[in-house]
Amino acid sequence: MATPPAPPQPSMDMNANSKHMNPLPASVFTLPQTAQLEALFTIIRDKDTARGDFLFYSDRIIRLLVEEGLNHLPVIQRTVVTPTGASYDGVGFEGKICGVSILRAGEAMEAGLREVCRSVRIGKILIQRDEETALPKLFYSKFPNDIASRYVLLLDPMLATGGSAIKAVEVLMEHDVPEERIIFINLISSPEGLRKFSDKFPKLKIITGWIDEGLNEKAYIIPGLGDFGERRYCE
Repeated sequence: MATPPAPPQPSMDMNANSKHMNPLPASVFTLPQTAQLEALFTIIRDKDTARGDFLFYSDRIIRLLVEEGLNHLPVIQRTVVTPTGASYDGVGFEGKICGVSILRAGEAMEAGLREVCRSVRIGKILIQRDEETALPKLFYSKFPNDIASRYVLLLDPMLATGGSAIKAVEVLMEHDVPEERIIFINLISSPEGLRKFSDKFPKLKIITGWIDEGLNEKAYIIPGLGDFGERRYCE
């Protein structure tokens, strides 16, 4: 008896992001587009996903993003002695880091950062739209006193037009943080926002989980996942 053919497996383009942005700017890096990652994004995009599942699976993606962000920090040679008495030539991080979350959705990424960076310092920045000018406006910021000497992981899950992210970087640079010491970490980006952001700050690195199709007439990311903050914090 002939063996029945195996059911077709879903194919996963390892460069799925290139469908919507090709080539990528030199400063933009994405997570490997594996079937597992696509499954995680499918769950959090689903409007019927329960809040508990949304929290769990979005946190999984955030941890992956933070780990990838750390891969882009400079290292120095470091030699240690193992319990066997042998020497091991390895590496250590070159300098101190801190996180800065763009409120309020960016706060959701703080736990993922703390899980992989013990005792990390975290600052906060609140940017909202000015009703008179329609431009992003700084309403609040609080940073570590020595932020100018640290590498900064800037956290915001959604990059739509890029306006808030650009304003946040401008505020950091006003506090003497060099552009090249900032790494922006986010879950989903629009091609429009990525181009605008990377053109404005070519020395800054951007780590994104997925590049979506684009923005609709209301400047919402499509297909997106809705309002990340609302789904994260509201029952």
